[in-house]
Amino acid sequence: MGSLFARVARRASAAHIRHVARVAPGSETGLVAEVYQQMEADFGMVAPPIGLHAPAPAALAASWLMLRESLLAGGVVDRSVKEAVAAAVSVANRCPYCVEVHGAAMAGLSSGADADAIVAGRFDAVADPRVRELAHWAWASGRPEAGGRPVPFPAEQAPEVIGVVVTFHYLNRMVSLFLTESPLPPVPAPALGMVRRGARFVMGTLARRRPTPGTSLELLPDAPLPPDLCWAAGRPPVAAAFARAAAAVEHGAHGAVTAEVRGLVLGALARRVGVEPGLGAPAWLAEAVATVPANDRPAARLGLLTAFAPYRVTGELVDQVRGDLDEAGLIRLTSWASLAAARAIGARLWPVESAPPAGRHI
Repeated sequence: MGSLFARVARRASAAHIRHVARVAPGSETGLVAEVYQQMEADFGMVAPPIGLHAPAPAALAASWLMLRESLLAGGVVDRSVKEAVAAAVSVANRCPYCVEVHGAAMAGLSSGADADAIVAGRFDAVADPRVRELAHWAWASGRPEAGGRPVPFPAEQAPEVIGVVVTFHYLNRMVSLFLTESPLPPVPAPALGMVRRGARFVMGTLARRRPTPGTSLELLPDAPLPPDLCWAAGRPPVAAAFARAAAAVEHGAHGAVTAEVRGLVLGALARRVGVEPGLGAPAWLAEAVATVPANDRPAARLGLLTAFAPYRVTGELVDQVRGDLDEAGLIRLTSWASLAAARAIGARLWPVESAPPAGRHI
């Protein structure tokens, strides 16, 4: 699959993006062009969950670094296992787009039956005991009771496994806001099975690539690893990717996230994490934003919904926020809220005082 496939895929995938302008194929410049070129070289196409960030180039690079170094790059955890983790997190977050994509990638690499079970949320039906345990754990990773529980993998695998979990808690939120519900073309129901088989072949082929770890790091400046990302410390390319991504997203939030909105979202995340069906209901949301100035409330609503119930975000709310922010600001606000939620989840999965040892393949 060469450049022709990448060009065709870029045009097709741009149609999945909503609420922000699509970057016309061939019109990319600067950092956006660099990220797109590397993504096509390492992944075979511009993935829409990454491409949606293009109005804010640093957020685009940040999302690519996290995805590439945790999921795509060669490491100590098999790619099919990481795809299972990605799909299970996406099931928990009600992100059908990511469930479809990463279920297809897993099926293209390994057992289609196990992939079907994970996509359906039937984790007990997964035949591989290791994958079954990891899928259960990944699905529950955003729930309050996940904090402090033993993890079902050796410490040296934590940077990649938790990295995938954090990346998909981040991407699921952004995808729910900015992409269509399904990556598949609209076809009659009898043809859906054939389309899915084709998707599994394509995604399985793309997922067999093993990019060299660390080559994405040059896209963003060096940054120290924050304490809440200590789970990444045992694998330097993963640690550097998340440190740089976190710094870029935090820097981008300046001007897009007011101190009041930041305090509200971080305060809520200190009390709870994860996507919760009850959160985001009108009564809860109205009470939650009542403490911030009136002109900050649309952004506060969007920040809270992004963190806790992204599937409840409406086009009307996005339009209200865009009255104050341009498209770049909209991406910066939502990427900050998404990463804040994902980081809070990751921090609960691995104690801050622990740092995984350097990994070896198992």
